[in-house]
Amino acid sequence: MARLTAAVHVQHPTTMEWIVLAPGDEPEPALAAEITNPHAWEDGEVPDSSPGPEQGPPPFGFTGPDTAPEPEPEPTSPKRRTKTTRTNV
Repeated sequence: MARLTAAVHVQHPTTMEWIVLAPGDEPEPALAAEITNPHAWEDGEVPDSSPGPEQGPPPFGFTGPDTAPEPEPEPTSPKRRTKTTRTNV
């Protein structure tokens, strides 16, 4: 586990409760994934935050590259009306 060198305020990913972690704390992986500032960590590196099988979806609604929104269809131009020609016979 990684150790903090600074106090941080972090929102728990499942309860959405704000938590204050003190220098020297070793937060659980779910909380550690929320702390992205390298200066907060003892070794200066953000711990690996890849979700394991026991963790839920990534925080803040990130869905990943495989769920990109579908492109909107191209607008179609209206069909042209043709004039009918009348002939007097």
